[in-house]
Amino acid sequence: MADADARTTDAGGTARVDAWMWSVRLTKTRSVAATACRAGHVKVNGERAKPAQSVRAGDEVRLYHAGRERVVVVRRPVTKRVGAPVAAECFIDNSPPPPTPVEAAVVGIRDRGAGRPTKRERREIETLRGRP
Repeated sequence: MADADARTTDAGGTARVDAWMWSVRLTKTRSVAATACRAGHVKVNGERAKPAQSVRAGDEVRLYHAGRERVVVVRRPVTKRVGAPVAAECFIDNSPPPPTPVEAAVVGIRDRGAGRPTKRERREIETLRGRP
C-alpha cells in the first residue's frame, strides 16, 4: 500500500489543480477540469486558478460545476486517478448542501420561442426569484 501512495503523490507534495480535481473525482475528465479553470470556475485559496497551478495539502479549492459550488480542502495531493474510497480521503468537503428539488424548480422557465417577457411577466419572474 505504501508503494501505491508513493506513486499517487508528487515528490514535492504538490499536484496540478486540474489533475487533482480529476484524480479525486470532482470532475469526470481532466479536460473538463482544465476547461473549468480557464473559464474562471475554479479558485484556489480565493484566487482564480489556471489548470497548471499547484495545490498543496491545506489549500482550499472552490469549484463551480454542474449547477452547484463545491468547496473542498486538500488533504493529500494526488496525480493519478484513485478509487472512490481513497479519493474521499484526499479532501475535506465543506460544500453547502445541494438545493432541494423544490428550490431548484422555483426559477421561472419560459417556453422556447416565446419571445421576450412582457413587463408584467418580468416582474412575476423577479418575484419568483425573490428579488424586490
